[in-house]
Amino acid sequence: MQIKEGRKMRKIFKYFFYLNILTLIFLLGYSFFGDLSSPTVLIIENIPIPNEN
Repeated sequence: MQIKEGRKMRKIFKYFFYLNILTLIFLLGYSFFGDLSSPTVLIIENIPIPNEN
C-alpha cells in the first residue's frame, strides 16, 4: 500500500515539475515575443495662439 502511494506522489511531483518548466518556457517566450505592437511616434504640431502681441 505504501509503495503505490509513493509512486503516485512521485508521478504528481514529476508532472508538477514538467508543468513548471513549460510555464517558464511560455513565460520567457511571451516576454520576448508577446508585445510586438508598433512603436509609438511622437508628433509635435505648432498651434498658433490668438491675440499674441
